[in-house]
Amino acid sequence: MITLRGLTKRYGDKVAVRDLSLEVAPGRVTGFLGPNGAGKSTTMRMILGLDRPSAGEALIGGRRYETLRHPLREVGALLDAKAVHPGRSARAHLVAMARSNGIAVRRVDEVLETVGLTAVAGKRAGSFSLGMGQRLGIAGALLGDPRVVMFDEPVNGLDPDGVLWVRRLMRSLAAEGRTVFVSSHLMSEMQLTADRLVVIGKGRLITDAPVAEVIAGSSRNAVKVRSPRAGELLALLSGEGVEVSRVAEEELLVVGVPLERVGTAAHRAGLPLFELSVREASLEEAYMELTGTSVEYGVSEGAAGMGAGDVRAAARRAKAGM
Repeated sequence: MITLRGLTKRYGDKVAVRDLSLEVAPGRVTGFLGPNGAGKSTTMRMILGLDRPSAGEALIGGRRYETLRHPLREVGALLDAKAVHPGRSARAHLVAMARSNGIAVRRVDEVLETVGLTAVAGKRAGSFSLGMGQRLGIAGALLGDPRVVMFDEPVNGLDPDGVLWVRRLMRSLAAEGRTVFVSSHLMSEMQLTADRLVVIGKGRLITDAPVAEVIAGSSRNAVKVRSPRAGELLALLSGEGVEVSRVAEEELLVVGVPLERVGTAAHRAGLPLFELSVREASLEEAYMELTGTSVEYGVSEGAAGMGAGDVRAAARRAKAGM
Protein backbone atom coordinates (compact mmCIF):
# COMPACT_ATOMS: atom_id res chain seq x y z
CA MET A 1 0.00 0.00 0.00
CA ILE A 2 1.07 3.58 -0.68
CA THR A 3 0.07 6.12 1.95
CA LEU A 4 0.37 9.90 1.58
CA ARG A 5 -0.19 12.12 4.62
CA GLY A 6 -0.28 15.86 4.15
CA LEU A 7 2.33 15.55 1.40
CA THR A 8 3.56 18.99 0.33
CA LYS A 9 6.38 20.17 -1.92
CA ARG A 10 7.48 23.77 -2.40
CA TYR A 11 10.03 25.15 -4.83
CA GLY A 12 10.58 28.69 -3.56
CA ASP A 13 7.24 30.49 -3.88
CA LYS A 14 5.81 27.71 -6.05
CA VAL A 15 3.77 24.98 -4.34
CA ALA A 16 3.93 21.91 -6.60
CA VAL A 17 2.03 19.57 -4.27
CA ARG A 18 -0.23 20.85 -1.48
CA ASP A 19 -1.36 18.82 1.55
CA LEU A 20 -2.03 15.63 -0.42
CA SER A 21 -3.48 12.77 1.64
CA LEU A 22 -4.68 9.44 0.21
CA GLU A 23 -4.16 5.70 0.21
CA VAL A 24 -3.41 3.59 -2.87
CA ALA A 25 -4.67 0.15 -1.92
CA PRO A 26 -3.51 -3.25 -3.22
CA GLY A 27 -5.58 -5.46 -5.48
CA ARG A 28 -6.60 -2.79 -7.96
CA VAL A 29 -5.20 -0.46 -10.60
CA THR A 30 -5.26 3.15 -9.41
CA GLY A 31 -4.96 5.75 -12.15
CA PHE A 32 -3.19 9.01 -11.30
CA LEU A 33 -4.52 11.84 -13.45
CA GLY A 34 -4.11 15.59 -13.76
CA PRO A 35 -3.16 18.33 -16.22
CA ASN A 36 0.46 19.14 -17.03
CA GLY A 37 2.00 20.83 -14.02
CA ALA A 38 -0.54 19.32 -11.62
CA GLY A 39 2.17 17.70 -9.48
CA LYS A 40 1.89 14.05 -10.56
CA SER A 41 5.57 13.46 -11.31
CA THR A 42 6.64 15.39 -8.21
CA THR A 43 4.35 13.21 -6.08
CA MET A 44 5.79 10.02 -7.56
CA ARG A 45 9.33 11.28 -7.03
CA MET A 46 8.58 11.99 -3.36
CA ILE A 47 7.14 8.50 -2.91
CA LEU A 48 10.42 7.10 -4.25
CA GLY A 49 12.63 9.38 -2.15
CA LEU A 50 13.96 11.27 -5.18
CA ASP A 51 12.51 14.55 -3.90
CA ARG A 52 12.26 15.47 -0.22
CA PRO A 53 8.82 16.67 0.92
CA SER A 54 8.54 20.16 2.36
CA ALA A 55 5.90 18.75 4.72
CA GLY A 56 4.05 15.50 5.28
CA GLU A 57 5.22 12.04 4.35
CA ALA A 58 4.95 9.31 1.73
CA LEU A 59 5.02 5.69 2.90
CA ILE A 60 5.31 2.34 1.12
CA GLY A 61 3.99 -0.48 3.24
CA GLY A 62 4.14 1.88 6.23
CA ARG A 63 7.81 2.86 5.67
CA ARG A 64 9.66 5.67 3.91
CA TYR A 65 11.48 4.59 0.76
CA GLU A 66 14.92 5.49 2.11
CA THR A 67 14.49 3.06 5.01
CA LEU A 68 13.89 0.05 2.74
CA ARG A 69 16.88 -2.31 2.83
CA HIS A 70 16.23 -3.80 -0.63
CA PRO A 71 13.93 -1.24 -2.25
CA LEU A 72 13.52 -3.06 -5.59
CA ARG A 73 11.97 -5.97 -3.73
CA GLU A 74 9.41 -3.64 -2.15
CA VAL A 75 8.54 -1.24 -4.97
CA GLY A 76 9.27 -1.21 -8.70
CA ALA A 77 8.94 1.98 -10.69
CA LEU A 78 9.16 3.30 -14.22
CA LEU A 79 9.40 7.09 -14.18
CA ASP A 80 11.77 7.73 -17.08
CA ALA A 81 12.43 5.07 -19.70
CA LYS A 82 15.53 6.98 -20.88
CA ALA A 83 17.27 6.70 -17.50
CA VAL A 84 19.55 3.93 -18.78
CA HIS A 85 23.24 4.07 -19.70
CA PRO A 86 23.07 4.02 -23.53
CA GLY A 87 26.25 1.96 -23.84
CA ARG A 88 25.00 -0.91 -21.72
CA SER A 89 23.06 -3.82 -23.12
CA ALA A 90 19.55 -4.39 -21.84
CA ARG A 91 20.71 -7.47 -19.96
CA ALA A 92 23.76 -5.75 -18.45
CA HIS A 93 21.56 -2.90 -17.23
CA LEU A 94 19.20 -5.29 -15.46
CA VAL A 95 22.06 -7.42 -14.06
CA ALA A 96 23.55 -4.30 -12.43
CA MET A 97 20.16 -3.48 -10.89
CA ALA A 98 19.75 -7.05 -9.65
CA ARG A 99 23.18 -7.24 -8.00
CA SER A 100 22.68 -3.91 -6.24
CA ASN A 101 19.57 -5.30 -4.54
CA GLY A 102 20.57 -8.88 -3.87
CA ILE A 103 18.33 -10.28 -6.61
CA ALA A 104 19.30 -13.54 -8.34
CA VAL A 105 20.62 -12.94 -11.87
CA ARG A 106 18.28 -15.61 -13.24
CA ARG A 107 15.45 -13.18 -12.53
CA VAL A 108 16.88 -10.90 -15.25
CA ASP A 109 16.16 -13.46 -17.94
CA GLU A 110 12.67 -14.00 -16.55
CA VAL A 111 11.69 -10.34 -16.79
CA LEU A 112 13.30 -9.96 -20.21
CA GLU A 113 11.05 -12.75 -21.42
CA THR A 114 8.03 -11.20 -19.70
CA VAL A 115 8.47 -7.90 -21.54
CA GLY A 116 9.41 -9.49 -24.87
CA LEU A 117 13.05 -8.36 -25.05
CA THR A 118 14.85 -11.72 -24.90
CA ALA A 119 15.87 -11.53 -28.56
CA VAL A 120 17.50 -8.10 -28.11
CA ALA A 121 18.89 -8.58 -24.60
CA GLY A 122 22.46 -8.17 -25.88
CA LYS A 123 21.81 -4.92 -27.77
CA ARG A 124 22.83 -1.53 -26.39
CA ALA A 125 19.96 0.28 -24.71
CA GLY A 126 20.95 3.45 -26.57
CA SER A 127 19.87 1.84 -29.84
CA PHE A 128 16.39 1.00 -28.56
CA SER A 129 13.25 2.64 -29.89
CA LEU A 130 11.00 4.51 -27.47
CA GLY A 131 8.71 1.49 -27.21
CA MET A 132 11.59 -0.90 -26.52
CA GLY A 133 12.90 1.50 -23.91
CA GLN A 134 9.50 1.43 -22.21
CA ARG A 135 9.59 -2.36 -22.14
CA LEU A 136 13.07 -2.29 -20.60
CA GLY A 137 11.88 0.18 -17.97
CA ILE A 138 8.95 -2.10 -17.12
CA ALA A 139 11.36 -5.03 -16.85
CA GLY A 140 13.35 -3.04 -14.30
CA ALA A 141 10.20 -2.26 -12.33
CA LEU A 142 9.30 -5.97 -12.18
CA LEU A 143 12.83 -7.18 -11.42
CA GLY A 144 12.45 -7.50 -7.64
CA ASP A 145 8.97 -9.08 -7.86
CA PRO A 146 7.67 -6.16 -5.75
CA ARG A 147 4.29 -5.82 -4.05
CA VAL A 148 4.03 -2.19 -5.20
CA VAL A 149 4.54 -1.02 -8.79
CA MET A 150 4.44 2.55 -10.11
CA PHE A 151 4.35 3.54 -13.77
CA ASP A 152 4.52 7.05 -15.22
CA GLU A 153 3.09 7.07 -18.78
CA PRO A 154 3.95 3.39 -19.41
CA VAL A 155 2.41 3.14 -22.90
CA ASN A 156 4.38 6.00 -24.47
CA GLY A 157 5.85 4.84 -27.77
CA LEU A 158 4.08 1.48 -27.78
CA ASP A 159 2.08 0.19 -30.73
CA PRO A 160 -1.51 -1.04 -30.20
CA ASP A 161 -0.32 -4.56 -29.38
CA GLY A 162 2.08 -3.11 -26.83
CA VAL A 163 -0.63 -0.94 -25.27
CA LEU A 164 -2.87 -3.99 -24.91
CA TRP A 165 0.00 -5.93 -23.35
CA VAL A 166 0.64 -3.19 -20.75
CA ARG A 167 -3.08 -3.04 -19.95
CA ARG A 168 -3.22 -6.79 -19.37
CA LEU A 169 0.00 -6.70 -17.36
CA MET A 170 -1.32 -4.05 -14.97
CA ARG A 171 -4.61 -5.87 -14.55
CA SER A 172 -2.79 -9.15 -13.84
CA LEU A 173 -0.48 -7.50 -11.29
CA ALA A 174 -3.50 -6.07 -9.48
CA ALA A 175 -5.24 -9.45 -9.61
CA GLU A 176 -2.23 -10.92 -7.79
CA GLY A 177 -2.91 -8.51 -4.92
CA ARG A 178 -0.23 -5.96 -5.76
CA THR A 179 -0.59 -2.19 -5.49
CA VAL A 180 -0.56 -0.69 -9.01
CA PHE A 181 -0.26 3.10 -9.31
CA VAL A 182 -0.13 4.45 -12.87
CA SER A 183 -0.03 7.97 -14.29
CA SER A 184 -1.32 8.56 -17.80
CA HIS A 185 -2.76 11.22 -20.09
CA LEU A 186 -4.65 8.62 -22.15
CA MET A 187 -8.16 8.81 -20.77
CA SER A 188 -9.49 6.05 -23.02
CA GLU A 189 -6.80 3.69 -21.74
CA MET A 190 -7.44 4.60 -18.11
CA GLN A 191 -11.15 3.96 -18.61
CA LEU A 192 -10.30 0.43 -19.76
CA THR A 193 -7.56 -0.25 -17.20
CA ALA A 194 -8.11 1.54 -13.90
CA ASP A 195 -10.46 0.54 -11.09
CA ARG A 196 -10.05 3.78 -9.17
CA LEU A 197 -8.87 7.29 -10.04
CA VAL A 198 -6.91 9.88 -8.12
CA VAL A 199 -7.20 13.25 -9.88
CA ILE A 200 -5.14 16.27 -8.83
CA GLY A 201 -4.92 19.82 -10.13
CA LYS A 202 -2.46 22.55 -9.16
CA GLY A 203 -1.08 20.19 -6.55
CA ARG A 204 -4.39 19.62 -4.77
CA LEU A 205 -6.58 16.53 -4.60
CA ILE A 206 -9.69 16.92 -6.79
CA THR A 207 -11.17 13.45 -6.44
CA ASP A 208 -10.33 9.95 -5.25
CA ALA A 209 -13.08 7.62 -6.42
CA PRO A 210 -13.92 4.54 -8.52
CA VAL A 211 -13.89 5.12 -12.28
CA ALA A 212 -17.63 4.42 -12.57
CA GLU A 213 -18.39 7.01 -9.88
CA VAL A 214 -16.29 9.66 -11.62
CA ILE A 215 -18.13 9.07 -14.90
CA ALA A 216 -21.55 8.93 -13.22
CA GLY A 217 -20.90 12.37 -11.72
CA SER A 218 -20.40 14.00 -15.12
CA SER A 219 -23.00 16.49 -16.30
CA ARG A 220 -22.38 15.20 -19.84
CA ASN A 221 -24.30 12.00 -19.18
CA ALA A 222 -27.30 12.28 -21.46
CA VAL A 223 -30.43 10.59 -22.73
CA LYS A 224 -30.43 9.77 -26.44
CA VAL A 225 -33.83 10.06 -28.12
CA ARG A 226 -34.85 9.18 -31.68
CA SER A 227 -38.33 10.22 -32.85
CA PRO A 228 -39.94 11.08 -36.18
CA ARG A 229 -41.33 14.14 -34.35
CA ALA A 230 -38.05 15.18 -32.75
CA GLY A 231 -38.73 18.87 -33.39
CA GLU A 232 -41.91 18.80 -31.33
CA LEU A 233 -40.20 16.93 -28.51
CA LEU A 234 -37.34 19.45 -28.60
CA ALA A 235 -39.78 22.33 -28.21
CA LEU A 236 -41.65 20.52 -25.42
CA LEU A 237 -38.53 19.76 -23.35
CA SER A 238 -36.97 23.17 -23.95
CA GLY A 239 -40.19 24.75 -22.71
CA GLU A 240 -39.77 22.81 -19.46
CA GLY A 241 -36.27 24.23 -18.99
CA VAL A 242 -34.50 21.01 -19.94
CA GLU A 243 -31.09 21.20 -21.67
CA VAL A 244 -31.64 19.47 -25.00
CA SER A 245 -29.87 19.60 -28.36
CA ARG A 246 -30.68 18.26 -31.80
CA VAL A 247 -27.85 16.16 -33.19
CA ALA A 248 -29.66 14.78 -36.27
CA GLU A 249 -33.00 15.10 -38.05
CA GLU A 250 -34.65 12.58 -35.75
CA GLU A 251 -32.20 12.50 -32.84
CA LEU A 252 -31.93 14.54 -29.64
CA LEU A 253 -29.54 14.52 -26.67
CA VAL A 254 -31.10 15.47 -23.34
CA VAL A 255 -28.76 16.41 -20.48
CA GLY A 256 -29.35 16.50 -16.74
CA VAL A 257 -32.64 14.59 -16.44
CA PRO A 258 -33.39 10.88 -16.05
CA LEU A 259 -34.51 8.73 -18.95
CA GLU A 260 -37.89 8.16 -17.27
CA ARG A 261 -38.76 11.86 -17.36
CA VAL A 262 -38.04 12.12 -21.08
CA GLY A 263 -40.11 9.01 -21.85
CA THR A 264 -43.02 10.22 -19.71
CA ALA A 265 -43.04 13.65 -21.37
CA ALA A 266 -43.11 12.08 -24.84
CA HIS A 267 -45.89 9.65 -23.84
CA ARG A 268 -48.09 12.38 -22.42
CA ALA A 269 -47.67 14.44 -25.59
CA GLY A 270 -48.45 11.43 -27.79
CA LEU A 271 -45.03 11.57 -29.47
CA PRO A 272 -43.70 8.25 -30.84
CA LEU A 273 -40.18 7.16 -29.91
CA PHE A 274 -37.89 4.95 -31.95
CA GLU A 275 -35.13 4.96 -29.33
CA LEU A 276 -34.74 6.03 -25.72
CA SER A 277 -31.37 5.16 -24.19
CA VAL A 278 -28.68 6.46 -21.85
CA ARG A 279 -25.55 7.92 -23.42
CA GLU A 280 -22.86 7.66 -20.78
CA ALA A 281 -20.16 10.31 -20.70
CA SER A 282 -16.63 9.20 -21.50
CA LEU A 283 -13.91 9.39 -18.86
CA GLU A 284 -12.34 12.15 -20.96
CA GLU A 285 -15.50 14.27 -20.70
CA ALA A 286 -15.75 13.66 -16.94
CA TYR A 287 -12.05 14.42 -16.50
CA MET A 288 -12.25 17.68 -18.46
CA GLU A 289 -15.11 18.83 -16.23
CA LEU A 290 -13.17 18.00 -13.07
CA THR A 291 -9.95 19.71 -14.14
CA GLY A 292 -11.32 22.61 -16.18
CA THR A 293 -10.25 25.19 -13.60
CA SER A 294 -6.97 23.46 -12.79
CA VAL A 295 -5.21 23.68 -16.17
CA GLU A 296 -1.99 25.56 -15.60
CA TYR A 297 -0.57 25.58 -19.11
CA GLY A 298 -3.59 26.01 -21.38
CA VAL A 299 -4.20 27.93 -24.60
CA SER A 300 -6.78 30.53 -25.47
CA GLU A 301 -9.91 29.51 -27.37
CA GLY A 302 -8.63 31.39 -30.42
CA ALA A 303 -5.29 29.63 -30.35
CA ALA A 304 -6.96 26.25 -29.83
CA GLY A 305 -8.91 26.72 -33.06
CA MET A 306 -5.94 27.79 -35.17
CA GLY A 307 -4.85 25.51 -37.97
CA ALA A 308 -1.26 25.09 -39.17
CA GLY A 309 -1.66 27.90 -41.70
CA ASP A 310 -3.00 30.23 -39.01
CA VAL A 311 -0.06 29.44 -36.76
CA ARG A 312 2.46 30.16 -39.52
CA ALA A 313 0.68 33.41 -40.40
CA ALA A 314 0.70 34.49 -36.77
CA ALA A 315 4.40 33.68 -36.51
CA ARG A 316 5.12 35.80 -39.62
CA ARG A 317 3.15 38.71 -38.17
CA ALA A 318 4.97 38.45 -34.89
CA LYS A 319 8.33 38.36 -36.66
CA ALA A 320 7.42 41.35 -38.79
CA GLY A 321 6.49 43.30 -35.69
CA MET A 322 9.78 42.61 -33.96
